[in-house]
Amino acid sequence: MMPLLMLLSIFMLLRGHNFPGGGFIGGLLAASAIILQMVAFGPKTARRILPINYLMLAAFGVFFSAIWGLPALFSGLPYMQAFWLPEPIPGVGKIGTPVLFDVGVYLTVIGVTTKIALLLVEEPTLFPLPAMKSVPVEAEGEEVA
Repeated sequence: MMPLLMLLSIFMLLRGHNFPGGGFIGGLLAASAIILQMVAFGPKTARRILPINYLMLAAFGVFFSAIWGLPALFSGLPYMQAFWLPEPIPGVGKIGTPVLFDVGVYLTVIGVTTKIALLLVEEPTLFPLPAMKSVPVEAEGEEVA
């Protein structure tokens, strides 16, 4: 199921600048594929299959999205003004800065969604609770030493 969902997520990513879809929906589909692996095999196996630091992936996605607004600024145009390649790529269509922005959104959504899911299913490791100590209960009228 994972390869099919990943293929569908890439399809949604690439068609998103012309039709409904894009980086957000594609990222959710890819994250769903990874989360299904966690549900089916457990978080440890899912981490072994895809050893990715999802916070770094999300941070890189934000950086990647933000950087594609800079070509317009350097050209004296408003931030995020679209630039397109002159010739369309067969099977993909026209490629430009909006598509590359969507790739950053795609990576960010995968990273954030998967990290949240991992935090929900894994054992807490950031701030583990101290082991509970048993405290003797005083019997009525007796003193505990």
